[in-house]
Amino acid sequence: MYRNKINALKEWKLKKSKKPLVFLGARQVGHTWLIKEFGKNEFRQMLYVNFDDKDAPRNMFLQNFDIKRLITELQLYSGLKITPEDTLIVFDEIQSAPQGITSLKYFNENAPEYQIIAAGSLLGINIHPNESFPVGKVEFLQLYPMSFYEFVLAMDEIGLAQILEEKLWDYSPTFAGKMKEFLRYYFFVGGMPEAVLRFSQNRDWNEVRKIQLDILKSYESDFSKHAPRDILPRINLVWKSIPAQLAKENRKFFYGVIKEGARAREYEMAIQWLIDSGLLHKIYSVSKPALPLAAYQDLSAFKIFHNDTGLLAAMSNLNAKTLLNGDTVFTEFKGALAEQFVFQQLLLNEKLSVHYFQINNRLEIDFVIQNEDDEIIPVEVKSGENLSAKSLKHYAETYQPATAIRTSLANYQKENRLTNVPLYLIGNYFN
Repeated sequence: MYRNKINALKEWKLKKSKKPLVFLGARQVGHTWLIKEFGKNEFRQMLYVNFDDKDAPRNMFLQNFDIKRLITELQLYSGLKITPEDTLIVFDEIQSAPQGITSLKYFNENAPEYQIIAAGSLLGINIHPNESFPVGKVEFLQLYPMSFYEFVLAMDEIGLAQILEEKLWDYSPTFAGKMKEFLRYYFFVGGMPEAVLRFSQNRDWNEVRKIQLDILKSYESDFSKHAPRDILPRINLVWKSIPAQLAKENRKFFYGVIKEGARAREYEMAIQWLIDSGLLHKIYSVSKPALPLAAYQDLSAFKIFHNDTGLLAAMSNLNAKTLLNGDTVFTEFKGALAEQFVFQQLLLNEKLSVHYFQINNRLEIDFVIQNEDDEIIPVEVKSGENLSAKSLKHYAETYQPATAIRTSLANYQKENRLTNVPLYLIGNYFN
């Protein structure tokens, strides 16, 4: 299956002076598969170590960080002769090797000729408080669940993928029915690679749901393995509250939804742990849609989004029959899946700064985006074809933005400053 991040990996390889690359992201988003594809196609050989394997040399970094010794141990383990110029060294599940993350600093400082990628779950200084994280000594690459574009490619719909990739807006109305069909599929399947692969092979809804539930169980198992014991019960409560949080008409996060009487100070660390793990994402409200948006953040008002649309559908017990019932899936759950979908596609463009804006108690702009050109763009999500957009109209009249986006199931249409972008095109519109 094609993953767009392969291009970033190729760019990293071509750098004359590069640091070890740390692949970040939630568990099961496809790190291992993508790295192996990259190593197989771009290098003469790949030395792959999964530190979760029982025979892996996971204690190799405890003695010291002498690079000659480490390379010798890796050669003994793999049976390969490491040649720096054409060998990719992969440390997978590096969090399972004590001091493994710290070792990257010494590879960078003392042996920069070696080409190293480290990957794993729950990477980060908050998850490894007893290790020295190599700040400034590594490069980072973030991997998320598959985009709608990648999903369409995985379904072998080359023509639809071309429309998305080349932004052929004028062609989209002709293929709108087909696009909506695959958008329905994506709402149920989501972007977790294993679920996408199985669905592309057999279109078995039950198998997809089983895979999703297994992934959710593995996440919850990670809570028990890695989370501090004192906040573990709160992590579980926050996690289970996400469908209810997003089902509200106002998606703003309310602590009372977690548990009656819950206070921010009791759950802040639990929320942050889930965010650091890549399982949840937070965006803040802004008091004013002005540059830079980050300067106007209201840290007390935020929304929480799930890592994946399909996993959210599974947590919410969304039935496949609902998906097959016309456009019902887009309005079920009070449009929460549509907003989750839009956020998930926006997240893929790391040059965007994504917030939201509450105009007053009744009107809210779902997303306010600052792009790389420092343009502020309001985005309102409509889950059906009803194009009534009171919030966006009020915002446009008040702030006179050069561009305003309404995304819905309606066809692409540009009207002066307001552009209607079909939901299925929104990710490629901003990428």
